[in-house]
Formats: sequence, C-alpha cells, structure tokens
Amino acid sequence: QVQPVESGGGLVQAGGSLRLSCTVSRRFLNMRVWAWYRQTPGKQRELVAAYTSGGGTNYGDSVKGRFTISRDNAKSTLYLQMSSLKPEDTAVYYCHFETALLASWGQGTQVTVSS
Repeated sequence: QVQPVESGGGLVQAGGSLRLSCTVSRRFLNMRVWAWYRQTPGKQRELVAAYTSGGGTNYGDSVKGRFTISRDNAKSTLYLQMSSLKPEDTAVYYCHFETALLASWGQGTQVTVSS
C-alpha cells in the first residue's frame, strides 16, 4: 500500500496563509483523483480541493477564491495553498488519491486557525 504523506500544517492567525504538501513515494501516471479533504470532530470528511482524471479541478464552496490546489508531477507532490484563513478552516487535512487499482489516504496534518 502506497500512502501519501502530508506536511505543512500548523497554527496560524486568522487572515494568514499556509501551504500544505502531500508526497507520494511512487509516481502514478494515471491518477483518477488527487485531492485534499478535511475533517473536524463529529463531522464527515469534506472535499477541499481536487484534481480529477480530466485534469480539471474542483473546490469546496467554502474555500473557493481562498485556496489553490497545485501539483508537481515530477516530484509526485500535491500542494494546497491556503490564504485568508478563517477559524472555521481549523481541521485535520488529508491527502487522498485514487488510481484504477487502489485508493489511499494519508495520516493527515492539523491546521489550526486562531481568531
């Protein structure tokens, strides 16, 4: 099982920025999905941003205009640039990918936004 590894989380004040990274140890040529999700206690995991198999991107409504997903295929790394952070962005952020043969989640990285 190939598990993505997230990094870059931490504590930031409201209005600040953070960049998360997700590295996969193996390069996959045909990822169907490569995405960021987040979860807070007692709530379902929700989509933050994703690349789809067609190369397009999707964003959760609550982060549109503030977060940007990007990737470096040569480094097998996915990024999430988060700006204008709000306390409600506080969550554990997970990296997720899917191919035709497998799907995998990272362990998550905590992002805490103080007011």
